[in-house]
Amino acid sequence: MDSKLSTPEPRYVSGAVTTTAKILVVGHFAVGKTTFIGSLSEIAPLRTEEKMTQASTHVDDLRGVPDKVTTTVALDFGRLTLGDEVVLYLFGTPGQQRFMQLWEDMARGALGALILVDPARLADSFPVIDLVERYGLEYSIAVNSFAPENRYDEAEIREALDLLPDTPVSYCDARNRESSGRALITLVRHLLIRTA
Repeated sequence: MDSKLSTPEPRYVSGAVTTTAKILVVGHFAVGKTTFIGSLSEIAPLRTEEKMTQASTHVDDLRGVPDKVTTTVALDFGRLTLGDEVVLYLFGTPGQQRFMQLWEDMARGALGALILVDPARLADSFPVIDLVERYGLEYSIAVNSFAPENRYDEAEIREALDLLPDTPVSYCDARNRESSGRALITLVRHLLIRTA
């Protein structure tokens, strides 16, 4: 009697790949990092989400995200192959201050960072931008617009976040692969210019 495995075949990196790059996907608590990586990864993403408990009630600010029931406690990981020779490894960081000790290890060897921001909670992005700059990473901003009514134009975002003129700003919906892809392309183009 023949039997076939019902699990999909693993997808390995091609032997033709000559370039790999580590990209951080960062942002404050509940901004959509896990969703962003999940929308782009060509493999089942690694997620370290745990249920939020009573212990986090007074620690994690659920303003604007009252339905959130899980949170990343270590990292998210996904992979995206670009063409035949380039692979991006996407590492999502936890957004809460109590997990910031993980950042140093994750920042090591990263080519750059995509900083997701929520236009309704821009002030929450300052500690994240400070960390990315402290580790000397090039970055771009992706405004995750779950709610179109919270859309601000680029000049307003730049002023609110006090960005340098050459810092790219893009808009995305982290739930949508194409939209997330455009935000990632914005970062990659920026990195190519900076490293040329």
